[in-house]
Parts: sequence; structure tokens; C-alpha cells
Amino acid sequence: MQRDTALAGAGIALIVIAAACGGGATTRSADDADGTPTPPRPQERAYRLVRTLESATFGNMLALALIPGQEDEAVVATQGGVIWRVSLEGDSPPVMFGDISDHLVLDPGLEEGLLGLAFSPGFESDGRVFLYYTAGVPGNRRSVISRFLVRDGTLDPATEQVVLEVPQPYRIHNGGQIAFGPDGYLYVGLGDGGASSDTGQDLSTLLGSILRLDVSGDGYEIPPDNPFIGVSGARPEIYAYGLRNPWRFNFDSETGDLWAADVGADTWEETARIVAGGNYGWDILEGFECFESFDCDAEGLLLPRSVYGHDAGCSVTGGYVYRGSALPELVGWYVYGDFCSGNVWAVDTADETPPVLLAKTGFPIASWGELPDGELVAVTFANAIYRLERAAPEP
Repeated sequence: MQRDTALAGAGIALIVIAAACGGGATTRSADDADGTPTPPRPQERAYRLVRTLESATFGNMLALALIPGQEDEAVVATQGGVIWRVSLEGDSPPVMFGDISDHLVLDPGLEEGLLGLAFSPGFESDGRVFLYYTAGVPGNRRSVISRFLVRDGTLDPATEQVVLEVPQPYRIHNGGQIAFGPDGYLYVGLGDGGASSDTGQDLSTLLGSILRLDVSGDGYEIPPDNPFIGVSGARPEIYAYGLRNPWRFNFDSETGDLWAADVGADTWEETARIVAGGNYGWDILEGFECFESFDCDAEGLLLPRSVYGHDAGCSVTGGYVYRGSALPELVGWYVYGDFCSGNVWAVDTADETPPVLLAKTGFPIASWGELPDGELVAVTFANAIYRLERAAPEP
């Protein structure tokens, strides 16, 4: 299938692609009109990932979440279903927080298992934690969003209440991210089902979408301002669609904007700011290009903020908009990485300048975490968690 031709108006698109793949400028931006110097851009390959959270040495770690009300503790979820409580300071040994391994279906090497975790916005009073996992038997798999209660500091599997189940046709493209937005609603990322599925443009299925749910009661309700309420044939749970496999998304802690990474097919990995009702193009587009034809109708589709090709990685892992203080030149930049290459990039959320390659690490980055001080950590399949820091200067 031909996938290497750009959209109509390809001149502009190809300029953007070339800039996205070639890294970014490393010099200071021009002064503002009033003569005030603007902050410098991040420098190309001027950063590194440094080992942190020394007690987190678990296999196949897929999520890190701060425990509300416990500024010095977090939980780390593993693909196999075991969740550990770890200290953010010192060398305290990890303590098991929960184990739902007997709930899971998990084909080794594929995208199944425990894939997401989110604490309720009212966790300190209601003790609720939400998990995303895959269940079922071969030929009858499903993605499950369930609510559990935490009692005496431990997740109690017996308290499970299933919120949503979505049939999965294959063992890949499960998405798996869940996160509460600043509006208090739960956002759920679902892949397109895999195996060249064409669900991305189908609003009658939940696959290939990011959902938005009110889970404040039992089960879930549809938020009254969801964008597809009343649209004939559309599922009202859908917040945005046209996604292939939204592997990790998070909200900007300052602006509330939602940023996501979408794993590509043959050629391009991409990132985007997600808006209500947005159609992100899959499977009409991959990156900026038509996916299966020389020409395609891109009217109404939202193009990525950035892309990179498979010469630089093979599976994008979404991160966070940086709001820490240790790296002021990165404030307001969306940081993300790649599972296969370990490359780490950032894009400025305030403009359309090219991305900057921050580091080449070689670590299999499966997820990211945000610490209480706004600093970012990479959660890896290397049995370790790494903090993003500025690289030491050359001697």
C-alpha cells in the first residue's frame, strides 16, 4: 500500500515534517518587541536521564502516580498487575499496595495487563482508585475500567466495581491510559483494536477514541457537555477520535490542556493537543500524510503538533508539559519519548517551532511521571525510573 505521499498542499506539510524530524534550533530566541529577552530554547542533546527512586526496581513498570495527601509517596503499577507503594525520598523499601494479577489476561510481549491507574480527585475522603486492565480469554478479550477502594493503605480487590467494559478484537492497541482532568471527569484512552482496524473514524464504537466519563457515582454517566451528545450514531462517551493508539496522555497542570502521544503504523509517531470533538485523522492520515492513497480528504482533521519517523524510534510514549523549576528553559514545553530508541524530545506548547531532541538514552521508556515539585521522571522497562536532568557540562 502506498503511504509516502503527502496531502494536497504538501509543500507546507513537508516543511513541517522536515523540521519535526530534524530537531530544533539551539540558540536563544529573539528579544520581545519591548526589548525584554525571551527565555532560551532548550539545547539539543543537553539533557540526560539519571536514576532515581532507587527502590523502584520492578519489571515492566507502566505507571507512576502520586498518592493524594502523601507528598513523599507514590505508587508504581506493573503490567503483571502488582502495584507497589514507593518512597519519593530516602531508601525506604517498597510496600505492596495492591495485586490484581488474577483479574488479568496477559499475553507476554504484547500490550495487555494492568495498563493504567488514577486516584479519584476526592481520594482523601472517598478512598477510590481506578484501574484500567485487560481481561477475558482468547477470542473474548475486553478492556476493563474498574473502581476499587483503598483500606488501611492497601487496595482491596474484593471492593471492585466495574465501571466500563469494551470488547477488544485483538491483543494490541489497547491504549490503556486513564487520568482525571481538572474538570473532575475521567478520561480514558482506547486504541483502534489493532490488525489494520478501521475504527478510528467510526463514532459508533468506543475504539480509537479518548472518552470522558463522570464516575462520581456508581458506574458512569455522560458529562452534559460531551461533544457528541445528540449526534446520530455517535457514542456520547467520546471526547476525541481518529486515534490509532493513544499511549499516554496528561493534562498541563497550569493550563489544563490535554496532550497525548499516538503510536503510528508504518512511518510516523505523533503528538497532539487534544480538544473536545477533535478528529485526529487515523486512519485517513498517518502523521501529516495520507495513509493508504496518493490523495485523501483532510478537511476537518486536526494535524499533529509534532512527528518523528521510524529512523528515530518505533513507539511514542507521551509525557507531560514541564512545570518544574530546575529546568526553566523547558517550562511550557511538552516532553515525550520513545519506547524503542529511548530518545526524548520536547515541543513548545506556545508556538509551532520544531521539536528539540533533548537526549538519546537507549532506555525503553514505557511511561512518565510528574513529581510534586513538577520535575519529570521516565518509567522504563529497564527495571528503573529516571529523572530528567540537564547533562553535566563537558570537562
